[in-house]
Amino acid sequence: MRAAQDATIPDVIAPGLRVLFCGINPGLWSGATGHHFARPGNRFWPALHRSGFTPRQFRPDEQRQLLDLGLGITNVAPRATAKADELTADELRAGGAALTERVLRLRPRALAVLGIGAYRTAFGRRTATIGRQPEGIGDTEVWVLPNPSGLNAHYTLDALAAEFAGLREAVTAAAR
Repeated sequence: MRAAQDATIPDVIAPGLRVLFCGINPGLWSGATGHHFARPGNRFWPALHRSGFTPRQFRPDEQRQLLDLGLGITNVAPRATAKADELTADELRAGGAALTERVLRLRPRALAVLGIGAYRTAFGRRTATIGRQPEGIGDTEVWVLPNPSGLNAHYTLDALAAEFAGLREAVTAAAR
């Protein structure tokens, strides 16, 4: 897996998505496989399904099928690391600026950043909390959801899925 250190993986993106999910950065499993949230034990795919975003639990190698559902995946920082804390604050801030440009270009209905600490650093929002943020990016709502990594012991899978479901319900209601 160490061979995947600093690897990058392609975004799963398109213009006009319902939700663009944004991880902190790829882990080594993702760097090695080229698939987002690929590490066994990462709870992104189960939370996405349990929250009602997907009709079944997708595997990381099925990530491109998310586009058919109006969903996409990107990262704040592009390079793969063993742990997100290997990223510097400068990398996260640069990633936040690049993410802002991506969102303004693609115009998803909502951006969901998966990790409160990374969001606070990348966007300079020290007091941000989980949930919908008061500041959007252009016409895009910004949400912060818990990091789905298995290393995030603060949230059970059920609690994580509930946070994802809150986003899904808000995006669905806004589309009506």
